[in-house]
Amino acid sequence: MRTHLPTLRQLRYLVALAEHRHFGRAAEACLATQSTLSAGLQELEALLGAALVERTKRKVLMTPLGEAVVARACDVLRGAEDIADLVRAAGQPLAGPLRLGVIPTIAPFLLPKVLPELRRRYPDLRLVLREDLTARLLDRLAAAELDAALLALPYDAPDMEMMTLVEDPFVLACPPGHPLAAKAQVSGADLVGADLLLLEEGHCLRDHALAACSLPPPSRGEDILGTSLGTLVQMVASGLGVTLLPVLAVEGGVLRGTDLVTRPLAGGGTRVLGLAWRRSSARKAEFKLLGRALFPG
Repeated sequence: MRTHLPTLRQLRYLVALAEHRHFGRAAEACLATQSTLSAGLQELEALLGAALVERTKRKVLMTPLGEAVVARACDVLRGAEDIADLVRAAGQPLAGPLRLGVIPTIAPFLLPKVLPELRRRYPDLRLVLREDLTARLLDRLAAAELDAALLALPYDAPDMEMMTLVEDPFVLACPPGHPLAAKAQVSGADLVGADLLLLEEGHCLRDHALAACSLPPPSRGEDILGTSLGTLVQMVASGLGVTLLPVLAVEGGVLRGTDLVTRPLAGGGTRVLGLAWRRSSARKAEFKLLGRALFPG
């Protein structure tokens, strides 16, 4: 039986160096000095009897063996975090740090409303928020850089467990003088040929909005893209077209300061909001509690 095994600290140093490819930035990410990180990596290589890092004057490279060790190290670190989560979850629920990712079509419209009550009910919870696109949040979740993520579903992520929270219907937003504003509700057929403004690719809301109206993606070069819902609203207010918005954003004030009107979609197209976490996480009960706290209704 081997008595000398790599420490979690050494593995964390190696993973950080593989991510940042720079000793100084890796040390900063690990809250260590550069000399401490370098010494830790040298000890790891000496312990294993193999070179894991190729050091040059201009850049840092991982050896092929180093890359393989990094992949295994990520699994070990995730397992260690799950052990700590298991112990924490066995004590007071929703206490201590919880790193939550949220997509930008949810974060600014939901969090200001629910965070005060969440803090009141769980004063020992230290919520660390990160706003990003779905794909990047799931990558960080898989790498144990996040504990859970608040997303719009459906989204293909077989390695994650997901909890459905609430349906979020879409509505059409348009100027009051637009022909579609005269309709009681709007169908997908009404939007064919309309100047439909969408979020740029990478935002899952783009695909969900099109699916809600059974519309195909616009041909390349034919669509006008926005970087955020606020940008889309301003483009519509400027007369550039119409757009589809989730009710969560409308109720959260995204139309504030404009005279735009909304009309429901025929057939009631919606997206589903949900919470995702790693299947291996020991905090499933806590995450379900968090989900119910975010949407108490």
